[in-house]
Amino acid sequence: MMNDAVLRKVDLNLLLAFSVLMQERNVTRAAERLFLGQPGLSAALRRLRETLGDELFVRVGRTLQPTPRALSIAPAIEDALAGIERALRPADAFDPARWQGELRIATCDNLESSFFGPLLARLRQEAPQAKLISVAFDGRNVARLLDEGAYDFSISVHDEPSSWHVRAPLFEQTSLCIYDGRHLKCPARLSLKNFIGAPHVNVSIAGTSATHVDAALARLGHRREVVATVPHFSALPMTLQAIPAIATIPEYMARCMAQQHDLTISEPPFELPADAVTMLYRRVDQADSRAVWLRRLTVEVVRDALSASGSRVEVSTDACCYD
Repeated sequence: MMNDAVLRKVDLNLLLAFSVLMQERNVTRAAERLFLGQPGLSAALRRLRETLGDELFVRVGRTLQPTPRALSIAPAIEDALAGIERALRPADAFDPARWQGELRIATCDNLESSFFGPLLARLRQEAPQAKLISVAFDGRNVARLLDEGAYDFSISVHDEPSSWHVRAPLFEQTSLCIYDGRHLKCPARLSLKNFIGAPHVNVSIAGTSATHVDAALARLGHRREVVATVPHFSALPMTLQAIPAIATIPEYMARCMAQQHDLTISEPPFELPADAVTMLYRRVDQADSRAVWLRRLTVEVVRDALSASGSRVEVSTDACCYD
C-alpha cells in the first residue's frame, strides 16, 4: 500500500524534472525540454534536494554528475513516470469488429418486439463476435439493476433518475387503436361511439384493466368495456383475430402488428397523452467508447425501424452523444 504521507511531500513535477536532468545531465538542455527557465529548474532541483535529503547532482565542468542516491532511485522513478504516462493516454478507440463480449439491454415487451431483431441484425454486421442479451424490464428495480451492471442501459418510460444516472430522450410514444376488420365492422377512422361500443383488450404486466385510456375517457364522461387483459403484446394478434375487440397500444407496435397480421389500425377518437420513451444509463458510462457506440447503434436502429413502420415519430440523438 502506498504511503500517502510520503507522497504528499512530493510534487510530481519535481520527479519529472529529476528524470529529465538524469537524461540530459545539463541544466540548460533540461530546462529547454521542460519549457522552464534555468532559474525555475534550479529552484525545482533545490526543492528535490530538500525533499530527498541528498545533493542528487554535482556540477562537473559543464555537466551534472548524479550521486549514488540519484542513481539508485532513478530506475524506480522512470518506471513510475512511465506508468503514469500510460495511464493518462487517451483510451484506444473501440473496435466493434474485434470486440468479444456481451451487450445487455433492458426493455419492455413492445419495444423488444419492434427493435430487438433489427438491432441484432446490425450487431451481427458490425460486431460479429459480440452477443446481444435482452433483459426483461423491471420498472420497480430498474435503477438498482442498472447500478449492479445487469445491463448497459434500459429503454422505456422512466421516472426521474438519480444524479448518477443519465435519462436521455429517445422518442414520444403515441397510441393507435388496432383490431381485426373482419370481425369488427367499423369505419376507417373510429368514432367515439364505435370505440365505446366495442369490447377492449388491454396489455398489462401487472394485470390491471384500467389504463391511461380509461382515465382519458373518464374526463369525457365515458367508459369502455375491458373484456380481457394480457401480460404481453405477443398475445394480442391471436386474441384480436379470435374476437371482435379493440386494443389501444403504442403506434410503432400497432403498425408492425398490423403489417404482420393483417389487422386494421385507426387513430383514437379522442386525445391521448404521449409518453416519453427514454434511454437510461449510468453516468460513469457516458464517455465510454463501447457504451457510446452501442447507444449510437441502438438509436440508429430505432430510428430506421420506426421509419420503416410508417411512424412519423422523430428519434432524438441525445442518447448517443457525449459533450
